[in-house]
Amino acid sequence: MAEESAAEKTEEPTEKKIKKAREKGQIARSKELPTTAVLIGAAVCMVVFGHFVATALYRAMERTFTLSRDEVFDTKHMFQALGAFVGEVAFPLAMILIILMVVGIVASTILGGFNFSWKAAAPQFNKLNPINGFKRMFGPNGLVELVKALGKFLLVAVSAVTAMMIFQNEAIHLDQEVYPRNIFHALELVSWVFLIICCAMIPIVALDVPYQSYKHNKEMKMTKQEVKDEHKNQEGDPQIKGKQRQLQMQASARRMMQQVPEADVVVTNPTHYSVALKYEEDGERAPILVAKGADELALHIRKIATAHEVPIIESPMLARSIYHSTDENQEVPEKLFMAVAQVLAYVYQMKQWRKGRGKRPKPLAKDLPIPPDMRH
Repeated sequence: MAEESAAEKTEEPTEKKIKKAREKGQIARSKELPTTAVLIGAAVCMVVFGHFVATALYRAMERTFTLSRDEVFDTKHMFQALGAFVGEVAFPLAMILIILMVVGIVASTILGGFNFSWKAAAPQFNKLNPINGFKRMFGPNGLVELVKALGKFLLVAVSAVTAMMIFQNEAIHLDQEVYPRNIFHALELVSWVFLIICCAMIPIVALDVPYQSYKHNKEMKMTKQEVKDEHKNQEGDPQIKGKQRQLQMQASARRMMQQVPEADVVVTNPTHYSVALKYEEDGERAPILVAKGADELALHIRKIATAHEVPIIESPMLARSIYHSTDENQEVPEKLFMAVAQVLAYVYQMKQWRKGRGKRPKPLAKDLPIPPDMRH
């Protein structure tokens, strides 16, 4: 039971999975939405622009089939008549086609947004497998498509019968109207019947759009293990990251150890912390922390300092303050300038005394001027 619950797709899809799915063309799409939108758009265009199209066709047909004796024997008349026909019909038809193109594009991108994928456009030979085809036909999706087909058939049939009953009286009396008004009236009736039949598809679309969104979201859901694996792949394996951090710390420690011999003084805790400071005598920069360490690394710093005759000063409070407030290759905080200056002055005086150039300096004060907020 535990394995089954772990394998259930209960988690929302991650951004990475959604992005990969879009690259493959796997997005929520409703075939009914753009189809119905284009059909209704065409019906509305027929209602709005139908009269203009009919008038243009009537004029073109009248011009084409009404010929004088000279036009019958004129070999160029056919091309002139063709040009006149195109000129009459081109504009209203172009308007209708442009409107339908815009409606088709907008309706196709309402659900799922605009997305183009070469992977989705590539041929998928697995769809030619008859076994997979039978699974699609007799699976849950096939059942849904069957229900939609039956629903469309019933709605279209009912709406067609209803429309014919509404316009039955007008259709019967078309033969009593004057030509060519009866033709325009008939086209108007056909346009309205077409619009009513197309609007019958709206309930199917209203059900199909949320169903496709639900279906897509369900297919995109992930198991808890998949989320963990993806997070691990993105963030990296904790063991590998730990090893990387360890290697980085080792590299940083080696780099710091190489700078210890160049330090002017090493301040210690004396057992837990060690910080190595370097000061340029030109005075343009404050003292710089070139190395720091705790426990074993602190002991290693002291060993290197001893081997290279770098002065070691015991000042527990100052060592802890610098260790916690300053990073490698950074200047010592301004609040510690006075305390560090006393240490450097003491070291300088000790060097001069050992060279026989002055008196032995007084022992370094135990309570160096360290602000309370810098104490650790």
